[in-house]
Amino acid sequence: MTEEKTAKTKIELPSLEEMLKAGAHFGHRPSKWNPKMESYIFTSRNNIHIIDLEKTYQSLEKAIEFVSSIKAKKGTILFVGTKAAAKEITASAAKQCEMPYVTERWLGGTLTNFKIISQRLEYFRDLESKKKEGGLAKYTKKEQHDYDIELRKLQQQFGGIKNMTKIPDALLIIDIKHEKTAVREAKAKKIPVIGICDTNADPTEVDYPICANDDASSCLKLIIGVIAKTLK
Repeated sequence: MTEEKTAKTKIELPSLEEMLKAGAHFGHRPSKWNPKMESYIFTSRNNIHIIDLEKTYQSLEKAIEFVSSIKAKKGTILFVGTKAAAKEITASAAKQCEMPYVTERWLGGTLTNFKIISQRLEYFRDLESKKKEGGLAKYTKKEQHDYDIELRKLQQQFGGIKNMTKIPDALLIIDIKHEKTAVREAKAKKIPVIGICDTNADPTEVDYPICANDDASSCLKLIIGVIAKTLK
């Protein structure tokens, strides 16, 4: 048995009942659907598409197998979730498995212009280090105040990826439609993407689509949680 297969068997996936309780099956109104999601949709009830949770389980299983392979080679997965429902869950899960994350606005060029981004990250780390070690004490109070403001801005922009020194091996994207710029940049750099896809999304845009409700916090906690657990 390969290391990848062994890693896979150690992770217990959420059951269909757990996914049902988390509301993973609720999609959008049929008027908002993406036809490419047809194979993942079970039926329509009360003018809402119902996702086939057996397909959700299968897609999650494939994604976890891939995540296990990334872990086996000590790779990095960048967690991306900038919409309100996903921010806290994304940051918390990424911190648990010590992975980088983006929960504020996706900064254009994060992947496609990483050379410039990495320079900003290096400057951020250096400035933060000087602050902690008292290296800014030699400046005037106004200058120190200005540095503090700059550090807060850098923290907001780059806090989740501060220690990222190379392009990640993969991305985990919560709501691929909302994070279309991140998806586009990953494609341009040929970086595999695991994406949570609701019924209004195009699952062919990502390498490992997980068909599920991307608005319910309970569903996001369940899915992102098992991915974080795999990476621990």
